[in-house]
Amino acid sequence: MKKELHFGRAEFDQRLASVKKEMAKRGIDILLLSEPANQNYLTGFDAYSFYTPQVVMVVLERDEPIWIGRLVDRVSAVMTTYLADDNIRAYPDRYVASAELSAYDFMGDIVKEVGGERAKIGVEMGSLYYSARAHADLVKALPLAEIVDADLLVNWIRMVMSPAEVSIMRQAGRITDAMMQRAIDTVEAGVRECDVAAAIYSQQMSGTPEFGGTYSCSPHFLCIGERAIAPHAPWTDAPLAASTVVNLELFGVRHRYQVNLARSISVGKPAPAYQKLSGIVVEALDVALENVRPGRTCEEVHAVFSQTLARHGYEKETRLGYPIGIGFPPSLQLRTASLRKGDKTVLQPGMCFHMMSGLWYEDTGITITQSFAVTESGHESLTSIPRKLFVK
Repeated sequence: MKKELHFGRAEFDQRLASVKKEMAKRGIDILLLSEPANQNYLTGFDAYSFYTPQVVMVVLERDEPIWIGRLVDRVSAVMTTYLADDNIRAYPDRYVASAELSAYDFMGDIVKEVGGERAKIGVEMGSLYYSARAHADLVKALPLAEIVDADLLVNWIRMVMSPAEVSIMRQAGRITDAMMQRAIDTVEAGVRECDVAAAIYSQQMSGTPEFGGTYSCSPHFLCIGERAIAPHAPWTDAPLAASTVVNLELFGVRHRYQVNLARSISVGKPAPAYQKLSGIVVEALDVALENVRPGRTCEEVHAVFSQTLARHGYEKETRLGYPIGIGFPPSLQLRTASLRKGDKTVLQPGMCFHMMSGLWYEDTGITITQSFAVTESGHESLTSIPRKLFVK
């Protein structure tokens, strides 16, 4: 069966070595990864199967991880990972959605098989894919093991991307650009909101002439009219008014690497105050981007953005940005660093962020943002759509 790997084996080996080094530092013998982005990072596994119990097991003394998941998804593990057949384990369908059986009993037996009955086992307690029930079942299945929280162990490691990963992020950015341009071209008075969404989704899957796209971690956000003050609103089937604001946040994806982009569009001539606000946001965004470089901290970048806003009498209550990279529904963010006050994470080449400079107030909202990669000397924008308010 043909393998569909997007990275060479040497890259996967380096990732695994970094994870094992951190495991050894913490005294962890076995790491059970429930977060699909971390599973993808270490093995390449890619399937929409994370709604059922599924883990990648990293054993300190084994050369390869072990994928454990639902039987019908075993073929995806064979196709999308480099793992040997013996390291692809699948539980029978009788465990799926069962009120009597737990897939964590099956997983526990594999832990015992590799010598981990009394091991120190790390789990991702903060993962959206590891429920309280899952943890209780695992503890019951491994009563002699020491189970500890290893949440974000892999997340922090994958924050610094390799050149090959950044290359895929550039491709995702080009897809995002195409999606945003399609949206800008489609937005007109009288066009239904749902038809704008349809155009965006069509472009998302088509991608560019060079490469196609795929589904994102989240639905796209079309915050229009009264909903322009809401950052995560859905669209409706109402036609666009002759004078309204359209705030868009879109997500282009290539091989599960996602790049975010938000822009505001004024249908009809914008109010002078709104036009002025857009200029202030772009000014603060540009100043913050100019201050991105290795060695700076997240809070230092946030500070220059906030100071620029403050000179104009504005304040942004929410964080300025978050790391982006591999993502699966429902959330892209790595749950690690944030561009905000108090975050002393030091920027390094290969880190990628979405600088979410959107502002939402009681009477207005504006979203003009920029995703970027930290480089050796500063930053590289991952999208090229102009940072401005678009007027239609």
